Amino acid sequence: MIAPEELEFTEHNSLHGANSPGQSQCVLLAEDDPALRRYLEVVLQRAGYDVVSAADGLEAMKVLLSTPVDAVVTDALMPNLTGYELCRFIRNSQRLSHLPIVLLSALDQKNATSENEHVNAFLAKPVSPEDLLVCLASLMVPTS
Repeated sequence: MIAPEELEFTEHNSLHGANSPGQSQCVLLAEDDPALRRYLEVVLQRAGYDVVSAADGLEAMKVLLSTPVDAVVTDALMPNLTGYELCRFIRNSQRLSHLPIVLLSALDQKNATSENEHVNAFLAKPVSPEDLLVCLASLMVPTS
């Protein structure tokens, strides 16, 4: 894996991040692996997103109840509350159901087809920074 300090983004990649200056969009990142969580935080921040991180699904749920976010990127398998359970919680919440959700998993997407109805996108781990940024940019509506 590339260390966060080694990441370099071209002007092309930065276009996939948040919209114009002063209007950063906030992404909730739920990932139980501390090294991967930090790596993805750096990727998202360098692309212009504000990032709120959670170490598991329960922590992510608490963040969602207290902090406005524009999208959720979550690992599928985490302690306390899985990413699948977090996705169901979001979709069943009137206030949160509109949020775009990107599910990250080392499992094959075919193995979780019934759960995938709750997500907007599925990305297999290891996820490339470019794939994540392109995916988020396609799902997020710019704020005005």
